[in-house]
This record gives sequence, C-alpha cells and structure tokens, in this order.
Amino acid sequence: MDLGEFRNLIAAVRGEIGKVVQGQDAIIDLVLISIFSGGHCLVEGPPGTAKTLLARSVSAAMALDYRRIQFTPDLMPGDVLGVNLFNFQTNQFHLTKGPVFTDILLADEINRAPPKTQSALLQAMNERMVTLDGVDYPLGPDFFVLATQNPIEQQGTYPLPEAQLDRFLFKLVVDFPDRETEISILSRHADQALKADISKAGIRPLVTSEALAAGRALIDAIHLDKSILTYIVDLVRATRSDADILYGASTRAADALAAAVRVKAAFEGRDYGLPDDVQALLTPALRHRIVLSPSAEIDGRTPDDVLRSLRNRVDAPR
Repeated sequence: MDLGEFRNLIAAVRGEIGKVVQGQDAIIDLVLISIFSGGHCLVEGPPGTAKTLLARSVSAAMALDYRRIQFTPDLMPGDVLGVNLFNFQTNQFHLTKGPVFTDILLADEINRAPPKTQSALLQAMNERMVTLDGVDYPLGPDFFVLATQNPIEQQGTYPLPEAQLDRFLFKLVVDFPDRETEISILSRHADQALKADISKAGIRPLVTSEALAAGRALIDAIHLDKSILTYIVDLVRATRSDADILYGASTRAADALAAAVRVKAAFEGRDYGLPDDVQALLTPALRHRIVLSPSAEIDGRTPDDVLRSLRNRVDAPR
C-alpha cells in the first residue's frame, strides 16, 4: 500500500460511515485519525447526537471486534476487566474475560461510573494490557476506546480525573446538526422501516487488521520537519504561561499532537506535515488537557476560546 492507495481507502471508509452518520464529517475524520495513531477518543455531547451511532458505524466499517459497556454507578472493575472464577470440577481458577478484551470498545457514558471503575481502564488505554491477579494479559495493537459522556446531566456522574483525560488523544464535542442536515436525516429515516437496524445500512468492513497495520507502517515513515515540531512545542509551552490557564498541557500532549499530524498528512496523501495540520488538530488534542484559571471561568471563557486565542498569538512557520 502506498500513500495514494491509503488516501483512497480512508475516503472509502468515510463514505461507508456517512451512510449512517450525517453532518459529522469532521468528527468522523478525527475518530479515524485517533484509530490510526493508536490513540483513544472521548466524545462529549447532548443525548441524541449520534455519539453511540458513530461508534457502531466506525466499528462496522472495520473488520475488527467490537464491544460496548454501558457505564453505571454500580459498575465494578471486574465487570470491565473480567475475573478469575474457581472451577470446582477442575479445582482451578479460570479467567472470565470482560468486555475490555476486544479491538474497539465503546465506553458509553463513562462519567457515570465511580472513579474506581474508571481507573480500571487506565492501564488498558495506556499499555494495551490488563493485569489480573498478578498476570498480564495483552489486548493487542488494535485496541481502541471510544468513550462518550453527557455534559448536561451532573447528578449521578463522576468527572474523569486529569490522569485519565490525558489518556485520550482527542476530546470531540458533538453538537446538534444544522437545519438542512436534520431534514436530510429525517427524510432518510422516513424511507426506512421503523425498527431499521444499523446492520441493514450496508456498511462494508473495509479496514482489516492487516490494512490497519499497513496504514500505520506508512504513517511511521512520515517524518515531521523540525519547524513543525518546534511549532507544536511552542504551542504546548504557551499553554503553561497563559494567564487564562491554571495548568497547561504536558509533553505527552505535544507528542500525541505530533503523531496526529503525521496521520492527518497521510490521510491527505502527503509524506510531510503542514502548520495547517497542527492548527486543525490543536483544539481537539488539548481542550481536555488544560485547566482554566478561576478568572477565565468567571469571565465565561471556554478551553476552545483560550486555545483559539493562543493559536493566533504563536507564529506559525512559513
């Protein structure tokens, strides 16, 4: 596979997902970038904005295993990771694997689970490995977490700790579609059965594990110019000295942003990154990695506002 073929593959995958998810082209691109860069995604938005449908559509376009966990306040770590159960017939413990043992994991409403259960995913997301009773179990190189959360309801939720937020490559904010897109969605559904299922949408599984590995090999060969790396570092360091930011982004954030830039370049058939790539990915890569100062919150500023202002102040390479 060369860069041209890879670009065509990504365009075809976008088209397959677009059969079901409409009006979210930018979000789809960012999810795919996250998958190919080996990162994870946190999707935030009000109910009914196709967050779960997006995850199911992405999994349908890939020939990979998919499982879903509905997070609730009574969910325990063993419900996510699995447990060793004693078999009285063999007098031995037997591992019953949890839903985390998959390729694509949808962690639905992740902020509804208590911190103890949320933290069960920390090792899995960072090391792609689960440790149970002192034994390490690998999850595989294709393991990807797409977590959703509802920003409206606060009762019965637990905010994700900073350490876990930093494990997500992107935080994607899904809003309601525009009027024309909503009309188009309803028009499409009006021609389907009332109980139409996504399995009948005709999404072809185009990305196999082999294609994913081949795409990542292409991305590994893309090297960023020093000017692009310097630009990324300058932007991240600027978050640590901005008056509106109490805690800035880490070196891990800079490294993750650089990896995402390489993937975006490959998606467009280029073997080099551009300042425009950095600017396009800056907000989704850093909005969850900064903590605003009290004065900025009082003024009603959002992380997106602060990052937009910061981006305008840092000179891009020419």
